[in-house]
Amino acid sequence: MDSRLYLVTGHQFLNGRSLESVIRAAISGGVDCVQLREKDFTGRELLEAGRLIRHITRELHVTFIVNDRIDVARAVDADGVHLGQSDLPIQAARDILGPGKIVGLSTHNVQEAMEAERLGADYIGLGPMRKTMTKLDTEPVVGPAGVKKVREHVSLPIVAIGGIKEDDVAEIIRSGASSVAVVSAIIASSDVEATARRMRQLVDHERGAQG
Repeated sequence: MDSRLYLVTGHQFLNGRSLESVIRAAISGGVDCVQLREKDFTGRELLEAGRLIRHITRELHVTFIVNDRIDVARAVDADGVHLGQSDLPIQAARDILGPGKIVGLSTHNVQEAMEAERLGADYIGLGPMRKTMTKLDTEPVVGPAGVKKVREHVSLPIVAIGGIKEDDVAEIIRSGASSVAVVSAIIASSDVEATARRMRQLVDHERGAQG
């Protein structure tokens, strides 16, 4: 998976706007992967949101990932699933989803990243980059220095996540991340499309500079 700007949903930041309008604006600005992550949604609410996001992402040719819920990912024919360290193993997810699906894994240090690569993850989420409002049980901050260490040990795409703001993007990509995953910095923005566009340009610039 070669994502550059990865959007993670967070309904608490919509501020009265529809999920559809925000996702469409974010994709217009350069988001190329959307993850459905709503920890307090019921299964039915997740299914409804998943069907909506699947419709939008299929129309606009953007990758769609479901967080944790392999059943929901399969039900809506998502492109893949993102697993936590305590979720089902990667191979079990592949067995359920079938061939050709993306499986990502959250990691927080070099050891977890190396194990994710050994187990066949398609990419790793690495974080948090900063303390974040969206996870109360967050691990110690990894930061750009942690990204650099992990990059020295794995060749997998690294999606940096956790409290990332616009000003953080360039340093994180320079440190070896392939992509940045963002929640509130885009969703809570008063101009979602413009914010996404600036962040995508920063990623593209730094990745271009790396050759």
